[in-house]
Amino acid sequence: MAAAKKSAKKAAKKAAPKKAAAKKAPAKKAAPKKAAVKKAAPKKAAVKKAPAKKAAKRTPNAAFMKALTPSSELAAVVGDKPLPRTEVVKKLWAYIKKHGLQDAKNKRNINADDKLKAVFGGKKSVSMFEMTSLVSKHLS
Repeated sequence: MAAAKKSAKKAAKKAAPKKAAAKKAPAKKAAPKKAAVKKAAPKKAAVKKAPAKKAAKRTPNAAFMKALTPSSELAAVVGDKPLPRTEVVKKLWAYIKKHGLQDAKNKRNINADDKLKAVFGGKKSVSMFEMTSLVSKHLS
């Protein structure tokens, strides 16, 4: 009988490790899922690094930097030397602010004086967006 008890104990011991192994197997399957989540996180970090490269300085468009000669009407306001389009607009705004020609109620409008009326085609008041198109007609 002692032999029977020993064999029963051995069978019980062998059965128990199999159950434990069976329990450990799902735990191992769960671990790779966590690893997959960790792998996804570095991809997000890579996406964040991409916009940082866009912060480089922009190069100006050559068309804006080309010197253009103003007409005689526009030369009375900005000067007769050839200037880039951007400088012409800067000098026009300096003239408008110096002489107080911006409309008090609607700051988008410019009230023309005698010099600007010639540039604006005889109009008394012009919007700032319309002004750029009217000025471009006086540049060559």
